[in-house]
Amino acid sequence: MADDVPAELPNPGSAFALRNWRVRTRLIALIAVPTIVAVLFGALRVTGSISSAEQYQRYSDVGALVSQLGELSRDLALERDMAARFVASGRRSQEGDQFRRQQLVVDASVKRVFPVATVAEPSLSELGKKTLTNTRTRLGQLASLRQTVTKSQLPPLPTMEKYSETIAEILQLFDELSNGSTDEQLIAASAAVRAVARTEEEASQQRGLLTIALVRGSFLETEFNAFLDARSRRFSERSAFRAVATPAQRQFYDNTVASQKIGRSELYASRAVLLHSTGVSLRRLDPATASDVNRWFDSMTETIDRLHAVQKSLSEQIATRSADIQGGEKQLAGLNIVIVAVLLLMVLAMTSIMARSLVRPLRRLRGDALKVASRTLPELVRNLRDGEVDAKSIRVPPIAVSSSDEIGEVARAFDEVHREAVRLAGEESRLRSNVNAMFVNL
Repeated sequence: MADDVPAELPNPGSAFALRNWRVRTRLIALIAVPTIVAVLFGALRVTGSISSAEQYQRYSDVGALVSQLGELSRDLALERDMAARFVASGRRSQEGDQFRRQQLVVDASVKRVFPVATVAEPSLSELGKKTLTNTRTRLGQLASLRQTVTKSQLPPLPTMEKYSETIAEILQLFDELSNGSTDEQLIAASAAVRAVARTEEEASQQRGLLTIALVRGSFLETEFNAFLDARSRRFSERSAFRAVATPAQRQFYDNTVASQKIGRSELYASRAVLLHSTGVSLRRLDPATASDVNRWFDSMTETIDRLHAVQKSLSEQIATRSADIQGGEKQLAGLNIVIVAVLLLMVLAMTSIMARSLVRPLRRLRGDALKVASRTLPELVRNLRDGEVDAKSIRVPPIAVSSSDEIGEVARAFDEVHREAVRLAGEESRLRSNVNAMFVNL
């Protein structure tokens, strides 16, 4: 009879093969993959919210700069118009005193702008940074410009144009408001601010140009054309504002830019155009007073101040909107972080529970099976062979796995195998006993 040769075990293959992975490892891999994907999407969402909050912080910085530049442009425009009046009057000392007092106001405004500009500069576009550099350069040349106005024979209109170049650079920075924003309310409010700021500048140019003409008694043709252009641009910018403003903003504009002095300034401007067109001296602009220059200057200043009030209100709305969006994005980022953290904790807890519910009974099944195969069953077979125990009195204890899942079914199947092995061992023992008895009888 051939010797018993143990059957060759199937080749398990590489240790990295999926079938050779431990059950716990497979469970972790099964849950980890979708969890990592969810966490990545959550991280992207958190990153997007943080990036959006930082973006709106930049809008807030630019908004603060534009608001301060609005103050500077108003103060500088008033200095320009005072300088034009000073030059047109033959550089009289009375107008010169007003001009010099306004210079102090402008210098203080410039000092307030520079720190804000330093904070906001990284948030500007490349064109905005270049414009800010040009603005700094022009503001640094104010002292030289003032010397030219005071000590040279520069005419009134070129004097205004020199100042207007600096103000134009300042107003270009208003285009940086909401640059790159996707919030429609913020975009519309920014467009409204730009329109009102330019309306204010055109009104200021009207103030200076008509002041020159009233001091002299008539327009030069170039001054008259410049006055008409400023008037036309002012009405155009006002229409642009009304096109983008909300009903509430338009109502605020109508309620704010309305007074007796504003009505008088409009009347003076229309009458000046009419008198010049008919060749009549502007000294008859207002027959009821001999100080129509002062009345015009004060009335138009009232208009500009009211327009500036509208601009400040819109700037505050932009700042509030930016802060609200920024706060909302920060809250959303925090909420997403909490959700991702809770998701991770839930996944870890679920993985731990599920792994324990599978691994524990498998370990128990493995341990009991090895115990039966290596110790319990061989001892029982030996005892049966030696006749120390009766096969009928043997009770096979079941493996201590009480679940009804596949692991429990495997445990019950192994119990059946165990009982069948004990039964066969008992029959073999009885057969040996019968053979021995037969030989004894023979």
